[in-house]
Amino acid sequence: MTSRHDHWQTVYSTKSDTAVSWFQERPETSLELVTAGGLPLDARIIDVGGGASRLVDALLDAGYSALTVLDIAPAALDAARARLGARADAVQWVAADITAWSPTTPFDAWHDRAVFHFLTDAADRAAYRAALTAGIRRGGRVIIGTFAPDGPEKCSGLPVMRYTPELLAAELGDNFALLDARQEDHATPSGAIQHFQFSVFARR
Repeated sequence: MTSRHDHWQTVYSTKSDTAVSWFQERPETSLELVTAGGLPLDARIIDVGGGASRLVDALLDAGYSALTVLDIAPAALDAARARLGARADAVQWVAADITAWSPTTPFDAWHDRAVFHFLTDAADRAAYRAALTAGIRRGGRVIIGTFAPDGPEKCSGLPVMRYTPELLAAELGDNFALLDARQEDHATPSGAIQHFQFSVFARR
């Protein structure tokens, strides 16, 4: 059985980042939700599963200076670094599985577009919650994007779990208060439409 690491390393080693179904030229919803409420430019922000996403580009363009991108696939991080060139030196890059990672200092904002919904095993979700709880300060902002209930049942050949904001809130538990939610219709490079939902939480 292929490991989670090997699966995603193969994806990013064999496909252009612009060819994968989750590609966004500019992740408007993520950017808006991360920066809402006047998040200061020196806020510590982590993009979990950020891979080759262009969210880091947009945050750098907006003036944010304390950015971390975590992904299980080093090849994804390499693609982002190559794209950013010299600007990549301003970002902390972490090659790790979020279910086996221990943050050393808390972040002000935590963003995850389409990592949590791949965690179909309860033990993996518990490990993610542990990393999240340790990795976000009290009052910090958590943005998690998953497939909506009418979204795909699989992505990249893997099964996923689909969530409403309320189901996601129940999964995260009492340490996190649901603040906001919105739907996004994501158009893939092939023209298909995937229904996402983004939920915003505050760490209690």
